[in-house]
Amino acid sequence: MSETLTITDNRTGKQYEVAITDGTIRAADLREIKVSEEDFGLMSYDPAFKNTASCRSAITLIDGERGILRYRGYPIEQLAEQSSFLEVAYLLLNGELPTADEHAKWVDEITHHTYIHEYLTKSMDGYRYDAHPMGMMVSFLGALSTFYESSKEVRNPAVRREHIIKIIAKMPTLAAWTFRHSTGRPYIYPDNELSYTGNFLNMLFRMAEPKYEPHPVLERALDVLFILHADHEQNCSANSARAVGSAETDPYCSLAAAAAALYGPLHGGANEAVLRMLKQIGHIDNVPEFIQACKDRKHRLMGFGHRVYKNYDPRARVIKTLAHDVFKVTGRNPLIDIALELETIALNDEFFVERKLYPNVDFYSGLIYQSMGFPTTMFPVLFAIPRAAGWLAQWQEMITDKEQKIARPRQIYIGHDERDYVPLDQRTQSAS
Repeated sequence: MSETLTITDNRTGKQYEVAITDGTIRAADLREIKVSEEDFGLMSYDPAFKNTASCRSAITLIDGERGILRYRGYPIEQLAEQSSFLEVAYLLLNGELPTADEHAKWVDEITHHTYIHEYLTKSMDGYRYDAHPMGMMVSFLGALSTFYESSKEVRNPAVRREHIIKIIAKMPTLAAWTFRHSTGRPYIYPDNELSYTGNFLNMLFRMAEPKYEPHPVLERALDVLFILHADHEQNCSANSARAVGSAETDPYCSLAAAAAALYGPLHGGANEAVLRMLKQIGHIDNVPEFIQACKDRKHRLMGFGHRVYKNYDPRARVIKTLAHDVFKVTGRNPLIDIALELETIALNDEFFVERKLYPNVDFYSGLIYQSMGFPTTMFPVLFAIPRAAGWLAQWQEMITDKEQKIARPRQIYIGHDERDYVPLDQRTQSAS
């Protein structure tokens, strides 16, 4: 069987044979299909890249129909149960799980790069007391590039590795200090004797105690959440990191672009929308009425459905179990009963089943973060910390991919044809 596609151009009657590779055709091959030699040739039109592969990637596999998510071939369920976030970060960036020695070295390097420059610390005081933590994170990531001039050497593997370590190490520090700033509390410096997530909890919540001891259940819960959020293929923010990075932009500014994309409510704000919905429902007895309102298109069922998944999001299964472990420590979040009832009814209602609307990762994650004491403004920041590992893996893969060039999509021009300039005193028609 020939791995080609035969296209007949009905305008000219000509036939073209286009190679099929990995289930795709190259968009550039369409340029051969033209009416005349002066013709530009065909382009594909795909708003929001819904059916366009922009790269070859060996990092993350999503099979939305079967509800599968794998990092470098490893099922997300196995990693969430058995691994740690820093081990997963190493896997995403290097392609393989580390040996014991590699893991020890990796953890040691991350641990000893958690501090940030004092000049950046001083700049935090320039933000208003009510500045959004995610807006601060975006600016701080960009600002870090000014402290590390060598980060511009993106083609140097040793330099890349140095700054990848710095970014992963400093993300919790930056995130925790945006939280402390928004709550009016003094900044807490890293404690290198604690784990990655333990240290993060220390910088978030330590007050007057001489030594902060994170609760092991909450420490592990945060680690699992970080694993689940570490990468998710070519999402909006990863695509932003790749597009900006394709200009050979340093990793700090490339990640600032990714974080800016995550800042959007359609990307990093979904779990906050779930909490608003649950609060709006108010009581478990109101769930059937709300479900009917969703079916009548009066409300949206937040936390259900996904652009990629047409099955139960595998991350949601893990988080649902994790939520109950957290509630044993923090106390049961009263909204969980509404969430469980909502899920039960929706999963058994033909309206939602036919549309393949299943809970996604955002449905339960916000409940956990809220129970741990995080305001909703911190939700996208908590997303950004682990996703930095995925962004860096995507950025690095793009930098080393010889097929990639500076991102430059085409457009379909729908504006005016050529027209002559009219002097200001002769114009009678308003632009409106």
